[in-house]
Amino acid sequence: MRRSQVTSVSLFAALALAACTNTKDVLDPSAIKPPASSAQQLPAAQGTSAVTSPTTTSPVSTTAASAPATPAQTAALARTRLQVAPIVGASVEVAAPLTAELQTRAKQRGLTLVGSTDQTPTHVMKGYFSTMSEGKDTTVIYVWDVYDPAGNRLHRINGQQKAPSVGSSEGWPAVAPATMQAIADQTIDQFAAWLGSGG
Repeated sequence: MRRSQVTSVSLFAALALAACTNTKDVLDPSAIKPPASSAQQLPAAQGTSAVTSPTTTSPVSTTAASAPATPAQTAALARTRLQVAPIVGASVEVAAPLTAELQTRAKQRGLTLVGSTDQTPTHVMKGYFSTMSEGKDTTVIYVWDVYDPAGNRLHRINGQQKAPSVGSSEGWPAVAPATMQAIADQTIDQFAAWLGSGG
């Protein structure tokens, strides 16, 4: 009975996060210093809405891009100035490895991340997170909405990352930094693939 209640509550939370647009009282990932290579300034990219649904079962954090970039991806990434809006749902402590890895992976992919005060982003990405603990595992459910500077949604990246819980905790205290780093890597890789496909 408890398992079905946990599943029902978790599914409701995931749906609520997918529809959430409120960014009040959340972590601002732009507090991490942007990479030094953020000097380019280009017009906003146009695209259409698309949905991807990756699901992974173990955190895998790598230090290089998972696939070589195509010329189209390289050109699209060079023109892009991505601003990550405040993250909804994750605690500051758990989100810190995520934001740091977003910076690292973006730099590896040739993508420029800009801070919250930058007035020239080509894309704005808003993230919504929740957790679901079941047995010895904790699953992080995430949704990223990608907008143009005018606020039009262009794309959605969503998925979940399941990993063994840290200690005997539940919820965010049970999430290891490697889990959040894996989400950051997947997010940047999927964003780059979307851009390279004409996004």
